[in-house]
Amino acid sequence: MKDKKIVIIGGGFAGINLARKMGGKKGVQVTLVDRNNYNFFPPLLYQVATGMLDVSSISIPFRTLLKGNKNLHFRLGELEGIMPDLNKVKLSTGELSYDFLVMATGTEANYFGMENIKKNSLPMKNIDDAVKIRNFLISQAEKYTYSTDEEEKRKIRNIVISGAGPSGVEVAGMIAEMRSRVLSEIYPEIKNEPLHLYLVDGAPTVLPPMSEKSQKYTKESLEEMGVTVKLNKLVSDFKDDKVYFKDGDVIETKTLIWTAGVTAIKFKGLDDEWYGRGSRLIVDQFNKVENTANIFAIGDACIQMADPDFPKGHPQLGSVAEQQGINLAKNLVAIANNSLEDLKPFIYNDKGTMAIIGKSRATADLTFPKTTLTGWLAWFAWLFIHLFLLINYRNRLRTMINWTGAYFGSGQSQGLMVGETRQNKADETETEKI
Repeated sequence: MKDKKIVIIGGGFAGINLARKMGGKKGVQVTLVDRNNYNFFPPLLYQVATGMLDVSSISIPFRTLLKGNKNLHFRLGELEGIMPDLNKVKLSTGELSYDFLVMATGTEANYFGMENIKKNSLPMKNIDDAVKIRNFLISQAEKYTYSTDEEEKRKIRNIVISGAGPSGVEVAGMIAEMRSRVLSEIYPEIKNEPLHLYLVDGAPTVLPPMSEKSQKYTKESLEEMGVTVKLNKLVSDFKDDKVYFKDGDVIETKTLIWTAGVTAIKFKGLDDEWYGRGSRLIVDQFNKVENTANIFAIGDACIQMADPDFPKGHPQLGSVAEQQGINLAKNLVAIANNSLEDLKPFIYNDKGTMAIIGKSRATADLTFPKTTLTGWLAWFAWLFIHLFLLINYRNRLRTMINWTGAYFGSGQSQGLMVGETRQNKADETETEKI
């Protein structure tokens, strides 16, 4: 019997777990497609953005992860379109045919149609975004040391983070710690200058999906760290160094970090009616896209409402993506080997939700036992769990070393600016005008 060709688009939590679980299995030839040649660990992006970790600590090449399995292949390329009638996908690097196609494309930043925010803010969805944030923050600090314009310096001292979910909370907490423990050491010129951090959200609470205890603890912790938390505040625009809110308020700033929302990605060739809320593909209990015969979707790219515990769809979390990838791997191998009796619907095993705020500060809502942890114990649990969620032991070792150094000192890469920044580009433009 000829092996079934399975093409996976996207190598995040969902895609990489799906591919690796099919490694060495009979009846399947798997090709993983991604626009980058590496897998990275999204929950720690904010630590790259703020200099706690280097890029190598949370990323690893796909070919390294897939080596040793003759039935696993990697193709570098951008998805340009899908041809369901021909069972083919068009990539920037050519075409691939498939017997089964799996969409594991994750999400992108959602700017809710606000073009100035899309153009001028700093999102944090991938490695490039994280490095740009780090470079921009450092470039602004450097500019502050030599600027003689007091108005400009006042704007540089204000940093606005939009979105009080886990990413926004973690970024705010980390920058607050940088201000207290690092900036005064490496930038003596700004030691006695106030740095104002604003965490803003249109919701009435921080960490909306978590328990009331977690929300209260997180807000109080951030405020103790010097972060100004503004809730029920919807950002409406960002231009001319000003963040505008729908209620008329304005904050002058050079920096708006955008973690306020995400949306799944639509692709040419898939019918609009196949998509549901948040542009997520609607799938059945086996993660097959409804009204298709051989197209599946997993992770943040899909919405599944067949799970009795999550009738409105699963939360867009890495744990959901990982479990869906593992479950679908077993099902695809079963289909390829005509063992349909082995098919299992996806049921999410919810172990809880966690968020880290700062050094020795975190919160965790556990489902078994059903309780909420805060403080040092939750912080340690967060570190332990995320360390072992890293997909490769080399990443774990690097991250553990960096965390240990950061706990007793400062991040090893803080102050290191690599590549091009938005400020670099602005300076070059001004030079060209002259």
